[in-house]
Order: sequence, then C-alpha cells, then structure tokens
Amino acid sequence: MTDSQLNRQPDLLCIGAMLWDVIGRSSRVMAHGNDMPGRIAHIPGGVALNVALAVARWGLRPAILSAVGRDSEGEALIAAARNNGVLTEHLCREGGPTDVYMAIEDANGLIAAIADAHSLEDAGDMILGPIRDGRLASAERPWRGVAVIDGNLTTEQLTRIATEPGLVSADLRIVPASPGKAERLAPLIGAAQGCFYLNRYEAEILAGRELGDAAQAAQAMLDRGMHRVIVTDGGNQVADGLAGDAIIRATPPCVAIARVTGAGDSFLAAHLAAERDRADRETALHRATEAAAAHVSGKDMP
Repeated sequence: MTDSQLNRQPDLLCIGAMLWDVIGRSSRVMAHGNDMPGRIAHIPGGVALNVALAVARWGLRPAILSAVGRDSEGEALIAAARNNGVLTEHLCREGGPTDVYMAIEDANGLIAAIADAHSLEDAGDMILGPIRDGRLASAERPWRGVAVIDGNLTTEQLTRIATEPGLVSADLRIVPASPGKAERLAPLIGAAQGCFYLNRYEAEILAGRELGDAAQAAQAMLDRGMHRVIVTDGGNQVADGLAGDAIIRATPPCVAIARVTGAGDSFLAAHLAAERDRADRETALHRATEAAAAHVSGKDMP
C-alpha cells in the first residue's frame, strides 16, 4: 500500500443512500392540496451521505459505500461530496440514474416525502465489494472502526450486512431512513456491537405498541434485544439506553424551526464525533442534542 493510499484511509464508513435532496419549504402552515409560495433547494442528501458530510465537518474522514448513476447529476453529486471531505472512490456506478429524495416542509416541519432509491436497491450487495476484496476490509482483515448503516438499504442488503465477515468486528451505528423503513432493520437488532438511532415513532413500530417517551422507548428496544439504542422525540427529552447499564436522558434546546430534513443525521454525526473524542455517554448525548437543535434552527455545528 502506498503512502498516498494510506493517507486516504477513512476514519469510518457510511453505507447507504447517496442522492440529491429536492426540498420545497413554505414559511406558512400548509393543508392538503395547498399551493404556496416558498423556496426549493437542490442539495446533496441521503442518510449515509448526510452523515458523511456532517462527520467531515467534525474533522473525521468518512468513506461512503453507495450507488451513484453515471449521469451528469451523479458526477455533480460526487464532486460536491469530495469537495466537502467525503472519500468517494469506493462507490458502485453501474449506470442507473442517480437517486432522488423529494420532500415538502411547512412551518410545522415535514408534510410528506418520496425517496426514489432504485439505484441503491438495484445495486444489491455490490456496494459491499470494498469490504470484501481488501480495498477497505475483507474476511481475513475485517473493518474494526465505525460503520454507519442506513435504513434506505433493502431488507436483503441489511440481512447480508448482519452476517458480513468484513464487518464482523465493526462498531455498527444503525439508523432508519424513515419510520416506514424501520422494520427493515430487524436483521441487525441482535448485533453485539450495534447502536441504533431511532425516533420514538420508529421505536413504536419496532415495539408494536405506543411508548410514552424516549426513555420508555429505549427500554422497550433493549428488551427487544438491542445492545444500545438512542431515541429522540422531536423537541422532547432524548434517551440513551445501554444493555446492563442505566438509561440516561438529555433535553434539547428550544429553537425556532427553519428546516427539518437532516436533523437526525446532524445528531448522529455530533454523537459520533463526541465519542471519538472519548466523551462519556451523558456528554455525547448533550452535544448531539445541541447539534440537532442548531441544524433545525438553520445553523450547522461545528
């Protein structure tokens, strides 16, 4: 391995969606069928890429494993990621169109969204090639750092990741793409080194019942077999549950809503950066809530 290759070794892996976010936002409250003035943004997105971009701002060097089309939008997306500190040389590029996420937000937050992740889904486990063939890891030399797993992956892809030899020693950080995809994560629930990042509604889907708050949701997920889980609940208390240890809580700062999409990814990135700096669970949780609140208010940390 050359010096230049050593210098390109990532600090962590982000495995999942890399796409364009098309976000329309009105400052007014919208009802079904409304046609309102507002702004439409076209920005790099996808859970895996959002996390990669956010951790890069915290000084980490992430590599992304995803599928990106060989079209002009794909080239522009890769350039944007590279320019912001994300290693993109391990992408799968089989020729389909670059994926897109489209959302509508109003003064109260997200109204509705559609994720077109067909390129990622069609790529199957080809995106895992770099952790099988030795470029990043292999069965003989498994990845031993953090690997963020995105719920945009299909159930089949997630099932393979759960038993992937190249990830057997990884610190898995698992995040749903949306409440509707939370059940896809079931194959990873028993991961010995897995940490799930859920909101309370996603935890309710996995529990099959209503849960009163983040702490109750965290306990329900531990009872389900998760090793560790961090549950958010909008502007309410968040909770960190660890098997065999106490559940800890933190209260997010109260801020005005300027945007919603990407808040969970900012939370995860700040939490990872804090733990990289050897912060304890309580400190890491507080830093993450502050970063998510800053994102919602229209700012970014650090």
